[in-house]
Amino acid sequence: MKIDIKTNQQRTTWDRMVATWERADSIESIEGAWVFDHFYPLGGDSSGPCLEGWTVLAALAHATNRLLIGTMVNGMPYRHPAVTANMASTVDVISNGRLQLGLGAGWNKEEADAYGISLGSTLRERMDMFDEGVEAVVRLLTEEQVDFAGKHHRLTQARNEPKGVQHPHPPIVIGGGGEKRTLRTVARWAQHWNLTPSPVEVWEHKRSVLRLHCDETGRDPAEIMCSMMARFDPDDTEGLYATLAAARDAGLDKMVVNLPSPHEPGHVDLVAAVADRLD
Repeated sequence: MKIDIKTNQQRTTWDRMVATWERADSIESIEGAWVFDHFYPLGGDSSGPCLEGWTVLAALAHATNRLLIGTMVNGMPYRHPAVTANMASTVDVISNGRLQLGLGAGWNKEEADAYGISLGSTLRERMDMFDEGVEAVVRLLTEEQVDFAGKHHRLTQARNEPKGVQHPHPPIVIGGGGEKRTLRTVARWAQHWNLTPSPVEVWEHKRSVLRLHCDETGRDPAEIMCSMMARFDPDDTEGLYATLAAARDAGLDKMVVNLPSPHEPGHVDLVAAVADRLD
């Protein structure tokens, strides 16, 4: 099982974040690193500092050499799909082909309302917007010119140049566990599916649902990497080891370990030490 870290850019500083990523970049047992896509801090006081995700990701791409990088995950309503595709291609170029493109339907009503961003009037509408957006993004990442006439998004002879380094496009990482819509979209478009922190039994159930959607769409489920996020208390490395070992034994491909804020490079060393014990 592979191990990534995640550094939500809330209640922290740029100096702490870049030092943490540079440390992770030097440790072979850490394969990748992620940020999140929120404008307000999550959990507790939402008025605190929170660096913007894509801007930070581009800078961290330039500050690292080896890590796979990405945002877990970009909220589709926050940017037009054409803007997301263009940003993704650019960051893939900056990172020399290390971007993993996270996409999600979005959910944070507080920040969306504050910024005047529509999440859709119903959950169905939000998922419709997401499905259209994923298709538009993938086509812009791969096709020379795109015409797209959806209910929520429209493209007219749209171009996205230069394309990224990876072909046919950076891996699409879809986050979420909705069994009717999200996992169906995963089966259609994703190379990587991520679930929020959950008991292993919940992940196993949702994996079985994903496999059913793959059967319906004619997709080989082995083409889709499965990962889950894990919370991490630096004072409880044994708890992290138990979580990782259970996930490994259940067949999870990758665990993404959320580091606490403010970030400390030493926390990466603790995670790496636990990861090394799994071998």
